[in-house]
Amino acid sequence: MSVTVLLVDDEELVRAGLRAILDAQPDIEVVGEAADGATVVPLVRRLRPDVVALDVRMPLLDGIEATRAILRSVPDPPGILVITTFEEDAYVYEALRAGANGFLLKRARPAEIVHAVRLVAEGDSLLFPAAVRRLAAGHGNDSARRTLQRAALTGREREVLRLMAGGLSNAEIAGRLVLGGETVKSHVSSVLAKLGARDRTQAVITAYESGFVTPG
Repeated sequence: MSVTVLLVDDEELVRAGLRAILDAQPDIEVVGEAADGATVVPLVRRLRPDVVALDVRMPLLDGIEATRAILRSVPDPPGILVITTFEEDAYVYEALRAGANGFLLKRARPAEIVHAVRLVAEGDSLLFPAAVRRLAAGHGNDSARRTLQRAALTGREREVLRLMAGGLSNAEIAGRLVLGGETVKSHVSSVLAKLGARDRTQAVITAYESGFVTPG
């Protein structure tokens, strides 16, 4: 089955470049394009893409608000990949907090772009590099600390969350902890449920904002 992608960017050249890279893959298909976040929700409803790759800065509706609109309005929403020029852009962090699953630099190499789309489509890994970890840690707050405290994670669940925060996939966590893949998946699901997190990105943001993990 192909991974279907909707591209949303106000720069036509960026969309054309991404389309050329993604459509060249046998397992990825670009099913639509848009020039602004304001048109995203109806397109997502009609095209049902697996991944929406959208620019974080657009003239009418930026990637942050577009992300919120998708998650608020679309049942079983797609994975959301935010496209940005600068890695340490505060807009990127706000988009991740709003529910985006990861981000992609516009200067990324073709192989990195393809990898990012596949990761977001699979949903069992994380695009959360060092720059974003520093941003998350800098947003420490009492709410995140209370959330982590109320979650009352078991020792194993805390280990799993720590490895998730390090960017490890389920398979990598299984290898590190010498556990079966289904066992790790069960632990990850339990961590998300206890934290009230929609996905691993939201769980990892809580881990950093609470001070449970620190960059390094």
